[in-house]
Amino acid sequence: MGKYKGPGSVPNRPIYSRISYLYQAAAYLASQSDFKASDTVTQASEGTGQETSKESKQTPCTHRSNHALSRRLITDLRSSSLKSQIRLSPALKHTICKSCDTLLIEGETSSSIVENKSKGGKKPWADVLVVTCHACGGVKRFPVQAPRQKRRPIREKESKEKLEKNLQETDVVMEGN
Repeated sequence: MGKYKGPGSVPNRPIYSRISYLYQAAAYLASQSDFKASDTVTQASEGTGQETSKESKQTPCTHRSNHALSRRLITDLRSSSLKSQIRLSPALKHTICKSCDTLLIEGETSSSIVENKSKGGKKPWADVLVVTCHACGGVKRFPVQAPRQKRRPIREKESKEKLEKNLQETDVVMEGN
């Protein structure tokens, strides 16, 4: 017989831990800014006693390597989830570009627009969030959760009931005068 599994046990816990670690590491590397804030280092000059400042900046090459490493970690994350047949959560999938494995960070590696192509934007429930990857130009579309309009027979029934209610109220007001 197999081992008893308590209510708090999770199968494949090491794999879930690895996936979580890879995602956190990729997010950290991808969020590193283009250039770090300039750090000023002061040193005393030899004979004059004056202070000079040197600015150390992160080079663009290092920034590119951070993004390349981030993409590599996302690729490893995806491959380990596929090998172990573990489904990634939709929230995690929304932040990863499907074609180039770039972590989609708003303003840095991606841009997003809400568009509505329904009859000039007349249908508010047809709003779609479009996220575009800057690395490969890939596009992801997600429906924006707006309340859906009720079906036409129900709308007509409600408007008819509302109209009858208004007529009854005006009749009561007219009778009162």
